[in-house]
Amino acid sequence: MPVCPTPAAAGVADVFRRFAGGYEARYGAAMLPSHRRAIGDIIACRTEALGADLWCCPECGTLVSVFHSCKNRHCGQCNGARTQAWLEQRQAEILPIPYFHVTVTVPAGLRTALRSHQTVGYGTLIKAAAQSIIELARDPRWVGGTVGVLAVLHTWTQQLHLHPHVHCLVTGGGLSDAGRRWHPAEKNFLFPTKALGKLVRTRFRDAFSKLRLDISLPPHTWRTPWVVHVTPWSEGKAVLDYFARYAFRIAITDRRIIRVDDTGVTFRYKDRAANCHRTATLPGDEFMRRFLQHVLPQGFHKLRYYGLWHPARRRQFDNLRNALLLEQPAPPPSDTQPDDAAVGDTDTADKPRMPKPPRLCTQCGQAYLVKLPRAFPASPWDHDRPARTLPHPPGPDRNPPKRAPHYFGLIAFPHAASRQQRLSTAARSRDPRPNHCPQHALPPFPLLIAFAKAVSPPVADTSQR
Repeated sequence: MPVCPTPAAAGVADVFRRFAGGYEARYGAAMLPSHRRAIGDIIACRTEALGADLWCCPECGTLVSVFHSCKNRHCGQCNGARTQAWLEQRQAEILPIPYFHVTVTVPAGLRTALRSHQTVGYGTLIKAAAQSIIELARDPRWVGGTVGVLAVLHTWTQQLHLHPHVHCLVTGGGLSDAGRRWHPAEKNFLFPTKALGKLVRTRFRDAFSKLRLDISLPPHTWRTPWVVHVTPWSEGKAVLDYFARYAFRIAITDRRIIRVDDTGVTFRYKDRAANCHRTATLPGDEFMRRFLQHVLPQGFHKLRYYGLWHPARRRQFDNLRNALLLEQPAPPPSDTQPDDAAVGDTDTADKPRMPKPPRLCTQCGQAYLVKLPRAFPASPWDHDRPARTLPHPPGPDRNPPKRAPHYFGLIAFPHAASRQQRLSTAARSRDPRPNHCPQHALPPFPLLIAFAKAVSPPVADTSQR
């Protein structure tokens, strides 16, 4: 009875598994709770520690285990579905107008203070950038109305250095204060960048000084000019597709990591000055230090909505979108019938998400895999004990399971580890016990095959076509 586990992708998780023990022994007292949680979640992502779903082929009997993901926003393996879901939700909010991409960068003299006070500093930075854009756009010399601002925080460079900056997607026009007139912006100009830099600096200085009275910065820090870039973008959904890459991007993806060994981590980065790609090698502790400094505190929202996109102005925004759509010229009539793909692209926001296609067995290719019911042993760390079968034999049970399945007495994979178990990465790396093996907890094979055949859909035979 073969069992085919899903292979795990190499990347940041491999770095943490190799160097987390030494890093925690060196900086254990100074590590933030968010850093400990990120390390534990990324190490456990798509492994036996978080459990799995068991799939079975009714023809050849192959068992495929699909491990669960950690859902941590700093994990490179868990952002694909989240980005796609966010993109589908924002499709209904896109306006048929041009957009602008505004980037506000913090000077080097303030980056240490922001790193020490992330919740207050980063939150003040996002708010100051968005409110400055709205205030400057309300000036009749530039736009003359309230614009919509979608702001997302980034804190890294290609080499993982600390570089806090805010990316803002700004509508190419604003709504009047009375909400009755739309003021479009110029095609390639929104407002002066130097004026925006000074306004953001002043707002951030006043707000940050009030929130953190215990911080005293040198006077020349507030005289350094802030770097601001304003780039005109096209209109349509292509703008949202491009900006979605900024919304849930992490410091480094697994595709950029080339090699992980005892000497360190080799990764690829883009040298924007030379417009080419280069490689860099860092010791394991230094790579982890650079990566963890971009882990945000728990509960911090790095993606925020201001102006026309604020949730309080949802009804006004919907009325504006309908009015702008009515002003668009109607498309010319076509004699040919549009295909299903073209129709689906036009009303993606109103269509429900299509279910995923069934998984075809990779061993025999004759049947679809069937997801089996799950059950759980008493403890996820009882590797050296025999698996318990359900239902239990008669008699008192001092530690009954919280959830008792009712299908065949199946035992598949354990519950997700508790927070204390995930945080102790050094203890887990020194654990001599073997990993949990799903073969020790498999149900009777004839019953499993009978269940799979009963619920499996038929496979279409394409050989005669």
